[in-house]
Amino acid sequence: MARWDQILSLPVQSPPTLEFSSAELVWSKVEGWRDNIDRVALIPFARVDDFVRGESANKECPTRFHVEARRRRPAETTYKPKVDGILEYILYWCSFGPDDHRKGGIVRPSRNTYVPKKKPSGRPNTKRGCTCHFIVKRLIAEPSVALIIYNQDKHVDKKGLPCHGPQDKKSAGTRAMYAPYISEDLRLRIMSLLYVGVSVETIMQRHNESVEKQGGPCNRDDLLTHRYVRRQERSIRRSTYELDTDDAVSVSMWVENHQNQVFFYENFSDSDPFILGIQTEWQLQQLIRFGNHGLLVSDSKFGTNKLKYPIHSLVVFNSDNKAIPVAWIITPRCASGDTLRWMRALYNRVHMKDPKWKLAGFIVDDPLADILAIREVFQCSVLICFWRVRRAWHKSLIKKCSELETCAAIAKRLGQAVHRICKGDGTADLFEEFMEDFVDVADFLDYFKAIWYPRLGLWTSALRTLPLASQETCSSMEYYHNQLKLRLLNEKDKSVYQRADWLVDKLGTTVHSYFWLDEYSGKDDFARYWKDEWMSGLTAWQKSLQIPDSDVLVEGEYSKVVDQEDRHQVHVIWNPASEYALCDCNWAKMGNLCEHILKSIKYLRDKGSITPSVSMFQYMQALVDMLHCPPHDSLIRDHALSLAVWVQKQLNAQLGPGSGQSKRQALQLTASTRGVELVNASNRTHTLTDAVDDLAELQHSSSATGNLSSRQVDRVATENGTLTDMSHAVGHPSVEMQTSPLSISACASQLFSLDGITSANVFSDNGGVMIGEELDITKNLPCTDTSFANLDGFQDGGLGQS
Repeated sequence: MARWDQILSLPVQSPPTLEFSSAELVWSKVEGWRDNIDRVALIPFARVDDFVRGESANKECPTRFHVEARRRRPAETTYKPKVDGILEYILYWCSFGPDDHRKGGIVRPSRNTYVPKKKPSGRPNTKRGCTCHFIVKRLIAEPSVALIIYNQDKHVDKKGLPCHGPQDKKSAGTRAMYAPYISEDLRLRIMSLLYVGVSVETIMQRHNESVEKQGGPCNRDDLLTHRYVRRQERSIRRSTYELDTDDAVSVSMWVENHQNQVFFYENFSDSDPFILGIQTEWQLQQLIRFGNHGLLVSDSKFGTNKLKYPIHSLVVFNSDNKAIPVAWIITPRCASGDTLRWMRALYNRVHMKDPKWKLAGFIVDDPLADILAIREVFQCSVLICFWRVRRAWHKSLIKKCSELETCAAIAKRLGQAVHRICKGDGTADLFEEFMEDFVDVADFLDYFKAIWYPRLGLWTSALRTLPLASQETCSSMEYYHNQLKLRLLNEKDKSVYQRADWLVDKLGTTVHSYFWLDEYSGKDDFARYWKDEWMSGLTAWQKSLQIPDSDVLVEGEYSKVVDQEDRHQVHVIWNPASEYALCDCNWAKMGNLCEHILKSIKYLRDKGSITPSVSMFQYMQALVDMLHCPPHDSLIRDHALSLAVWVQKQLNAQLGPGSGQSKRQALQLTASTRGVELVNASNRTHTLTDAVDDLAELQHSSSATGNLSSRQVDRVATENGTLTDMSHAVGHPSVEMQTSPLSISACASQLFSLDGITSANVFSDNGGVMIGEELDITKNLPCTDTSFANLDGFQDGGLGQS
């Protein structure tokens, strides 16, 4: 076999980790130049940086690789597509070589362009003649693949002796003992602190204190110098966002200089608008970490009235259910074809890192969102979040109507209309009746007719076809929206808002730094230097969970909640049973869902005074639709029963067994509204309430290991017309789901997002296969996809707390 035929026939390797080294690759030997035998491997070209970082993090000999030489064929150059043609050639060398500045070491002759430095300080510790290097070639025949040639993989000098790292005894006490530069995590920490305004002296003081506490330097980060931090601060101070007077040219120059932060870019053309997708390496890691089997939320149209181009944020929730932006898309408009292109680019970038990555659900906040594109790219269910509309209604209502009782009546009526539409028994005519009944409130009705009446048809259609996101999701998105506003729109010179290059630079530097510091465990060390825009406390939902029931008092049509910061202040909530309630606190006056409203809802649902949430209703409706499948296809019923039982067990484990009775009442209440009868294989019928009793009975009889009682499962399975002997049903898929929490959690993380207990924590141990992959149920269901999609909202007064 010819040499290049042998190379191109090698498999392309992409280990499923964020970074990987040569030890994780299978190397092949082929005939090289001058009759040498080369060690080669093929990896995706997009993952070359991952390989370089992984190879630098060598535990036995930590180092850093730099680009010693590079040759790149210009894009406009015509070339013949020959098999051995090279688009790009990169030589990576260990940063402790190739020159040797130690005493008696060999230094290469200086090039004509080399200017000798007056003070070669630190060079004996950084240039020690290391021969370790590898070559990366991007071939014309396979532009998406990188050929790695790695022959010199030992960190030794030309004499074959260790020249740095723990094995080199002469490097003890110097930077050569660890690595030539600080880690990427420390670099990000320093840059973030500098961007938010922390001084160089403060950073070094805190760093030196931490090194002293641990008894001296023990890694490369402990050798951080004041000079390095000062140099970074100087580069930030001298940088400018305006790379050119022409805004479009300036953005193009920024993109050229920050290729690793751009996942999609298209400049203006005759047919397509300007689109720029920004995602840093840290954001990509957060998307992979928290987005896998989790939720991805779209926050569209931020800054429409102030910025030149609005910001479209993609957000995930961390372990505390707080929003982390994982991508920003800047474009003047969002057309269907445009959305599909940048979503595909984002999805491919994630899958290049982790081929097994999969979303559980995608939440949109715009009825015009390209649902088909989302389902095509991410292959997950889609929910809709109503927080933006509710917030706009609330703010305008407070502003345009002075009578609180009238405001409360209007808000209650709007909430009832939305809930009826979500439950499928209402249309846009409900808003017509609303406008007729409140004709006296002229100011608000004029606003409502001008802004929202033309959009009601789109919103009604979206609310009827897509599951509604939870109250906790709304609370988190409102908090993220407020944080982004504080951290971005705080310039003294308002004219910069009309430049796209300022927006791109601000997002990639200062705003990114704030959100990075939100996840930094040691941020409390700098608490005394925080500004308002750095403040990152609890969301309203999290605050509501900390309010004791004793601080809530319900009196007729309103409730009172004691302020947790000022115990002498009591907040009054009108229409306390709905998220469309009115509260007199400052956060609610801004249109947001405050902790007092959320606590009132939770309190009333715990008492059984109000019905479960819309999200809970949709969840139960989905289970009913699954149970209502034809008798011969009882696999769906078995899955619905086992899934509901397992979810209840998980919620009981977190919320305590005391809420079990209230949950059963909520199930029966929802079931009674349906009045559906299930027909089994023997043509015997029983109502859904009986099926709910079966669920509760099954849950009560299940063991601590997650296995259901054989008698109960036999009875339910027999009524469904399938399994009559559990001993012969070991291989049945439904039984596997009943007895395997991992499999059920994987299915549930695709089907549901919980309110108050999202898929990020209830289904944190998901290790099974997705329902569509394991059983292919979704293709055979008689019900629609949206009827059992990612239905959000167990705990927002639903299954978890009602």
